[in-house]
Order: sequence, then structure tokens, then C-alpha cells
Amino acid sequence: MSLLTVGSVAFDAIETPFGKTDRIIGGAGTYIALAASFYEKNQQICAVVGDDFPQEMLDTLESRNIDLEGLQIKEGEKSFFWSGKYHNDMNSRDTLVTELNVLENFDPIIPASYQGTEFLMLGNLSPQVQSTVIARLTTRPKLVAMDTMNFWMDIALDDLKKAISKVDLLIINDEEARQLSGEYSLLKAAKVIRKMGCKYLIIKKGEHGALLFHGDEVFFAPALPLEEVFDPTGAGDTFAGGFMGYLSSTGDISFESMKRAIIVGSALASFCCEKFGTERLTTISNEDITRRIQKFVALSSFTMNETLV
Repeated sequence: MSLLTVGSVAFDAIETPFGKTDRIIGGAGTYIALAASFYEKNQQICAVVGDDFPQEMLDTLESRNIDLEGLQIKEGEKSFFWSGKYHNDMNSRDTLVTELNVLENFDPIIPASYQGTEFLMLGNLSPQVQSTVIARLTTRPKLVAMDTMNFWMDIALDDLKKAISKVDLLIINDEEARQLSGEYSLLKAAKVIRKMGCKYLIIKKGEHGALLFHGDEVFFAPALPLEEVFDPTGAGDTFAGGFMGYLSSTGDISFESMKRAIIVGSALASFCCEKFGTERLTTISNEDITRRIQKFVALSSFTMNETLV
């Protein structure tokens, strides 16, 4: 199959209780594509960077079978940059600097070779850009998924709802689900959000796992307990990349397949948290991922031999 990712390819500067970095590679599109590359070997990416983006990272992406024809490089301009500082609980953070740079006027150009892609992952960008990408595809993909965040709910709610109505799957966290729906209960929130048009909904709960909704079906996947969370930046995008990469590699979008895909995404996200930025995603092997998935299976597997009623 094939997977097209549309998202930011950027620089980050991160500070956590475990240390801090200067400018390192980040961006939703980067995390998604790298995570998906462990499963899907036919990938494309649509994004924009400035001429300050390192060729070394572009070479790394291409070495993972990620087609960069849709990556615009703007001469004389700077790449998107974000800087943040995490609190001691690692669940909350403060944004210190946001420089949109080339992302401010990003016009997603879909190369002819990308037409016919079977899976589409829309990373966290403006809902107008997300809708534009869908409109520019001549054939609707087998599965269209999107991510979003509170920022777009605050400033572009109507456009966001229009984008949600055009996708099959929405991936958001619990805080975002509550804001978007106006409901505190995640079960009630899921019902409200799915009425906006998406068939499937994933609500991420960070260190507490993730929920998958479709029709009357609900699946809960735990998160793997980690002794140390070094840097959670990009974990959600890594989750989405693992999820979509697995589905794309199998071509199976049944609810049962999505259950397995959530475990794959969760396993990859747990690796992402172990080092700053994308570092861990560029050093793990498929064998490492398999062993971690087995830990997830052991974490949630049990037998019951006696009658409890």
C-alpha cells in the first residue's frame, strides 16, 4: 500500500527535568514518517522547510523509503521553530518560542506521483490546509486520518469542524476531546465528536493509554510504564505514525486491525520518550519493536479459570 503524510518538518529546542537541547530536528511530519517507516515502505511526505534544514536529515528520511518530492525547500527562508519547557510532571509544558517562518504561508502541493495514495495522515496543521490537501487528491484514500490541537479549537473552530467532517479518523488527546465536545466524560465526548462526521476516533491519554471508538465498539490500550520519561515531545505524532504505518502495510482497516495498530503506535511512542527528539526513532530496530509489543501483550493479557458470580 502507500501512505502520504502532511505535516511540519521543523526544528525544536526542548528543556525537561532531564536536560535541555539547542535546535534539534522535530515536527509532526518528521515523527509520523519515521515511525511509519518501520512498517510502510512506500511513503510520501508533503511539507515545507527553509534552506537552513540539514541535508543529513533529508538523507535519513530518504533512506527510510520516504519520498521527498512533496517537500518544498524555500531558498532564503527559515524552517518552523518551536521551543518549550516541560514541568516536573512531564505532562504539562510551557511554550517559550514559536516561529512559523515558512509554515506561515504553507500551500501544500501534491505531486502527480502522490495521487492515488491509499492512506493519508494529516498532521497537526491549520484545518484549512488539511481540507485543501483532501480536496487536491483526485482519488479519495482508503483511510484519511487527522490530528489537531486546542489552538485550532480556539481560533478556527468552524474550519476545524469542516475538516473533521471530511476525514475517517480523528486522533486527539483527552484534554482536546473535552474541549471540542464540551463533555467531561470521554464516552460522552466521543459520541459528540463522531457526530461531526468521523467514523473512527482515537483519544490519547498519555501515560494512561488510548481509547479507540467506532460505532458501539470501544477498545482501550494501556501505556507501557516507563521508569523515566526523558522527553515526551513528538510521542503523539510517533503514535499516529506507528498506527498508520501498520494499517497501511496491511491494507486492513477493520476494527480488529486498528486494535493491533494502536499497540504498535503505543510501542513506538514509548521509545520516542526515551531520548530527546527523534534520536531514539533513528536507532531502534524492528526486533526492538517486536520485543516491546510483546511487553504490551503481557501487560494486558490474563486468564480467568474460576467463576466470579
